[in-house]
Amino acid sequence: MPIHGDNQVALISGGTSGIGFATAQLLLKEGWSVVINGRNEHVGQEAVVKLRRISSKVRFVQGDVSKVMNCRRIVEETVRLFGGLSALVTAAGFYKEELLDDVSEAAFDEMFGTNVKGTVFLCQAAAPYLRRSKGSIVTVSSDAGLQGNVSCTVYGASKGAIVSFTKSLALEMAVHDVRVNCVCPGDVDTSIVAKQLAESNQSAEEALEEMAMHYPLGRIAKPNEIGEVIAFLLSDKASFVTGAAWTIDGGLTSW
Repeated sequence: MPIHGDNQVALISGGTSGIGFATAQLLLKEGWSVVINGRNEHVGQEAVVKLRRISSKVRFVQGDVSKVMNCRRIVEETVRLFGGLSALVTAAGFYKEELLDDVSEAAFDEMFGTNVKGTVFLCQAAAPYLRRSKGSIVTVSSDAGLQGNVSCTVYGASKGAIVSFTKSLALEMAVHDVRVNCVCPGDVDTSIVAKQLAESNQSAEEALEEMAMHYPLGRIAKPNEIGEVIAFLLSDKASFVTGAAWTIDGGLTSW
């Protein structure tokens, strides 16, 4: 049954785990209604069960955001469920380390399909509702979108595209009082990093220690540390912030 009222409504792609899930937790604690999106129905419903320990105002909508028709359906389903849309967080992302010599067309399409196409067309589908609510968008880029990373040519290109897209969209939406910002995390303690560490020749503990050495703060981020900045950017406390790319990287890009 749709839930109506004056609540703030957020749609979070990639909301079943990692940064997206942490953001959903924070927004639910603040009284928001939240729709989380992901590809896997079972994983999504498990995430909803966990989130309902915080609030009942959460739903899951399945869909692969690399398909434009899914982006439209996910947004429309969110509006049907909660009666409107106040915020969009595009946390769905794909990561793979690969030298340019080894990149196939299929691998390129998968990376840009999720990271860039999914971001662009979710924003396009959400824009009419956000103009109506004078809402806010936060896209999720990466430190790799701001500087080069070894074996991340295509990933870095996709995340750099998100930064540029965010800044351009912020200019388009400013006349409608819709703010658009992006966050650029470094490594975050999520399943993506866990998989990356598992592929190392070292033990997981040793690989994590080595990764942490690259950060001035001596560690990688927790998902909620990124979620806190996203929640701030969505809030009225950030009412004069738009077109910004926020580094949340423990000083990594300041070396």
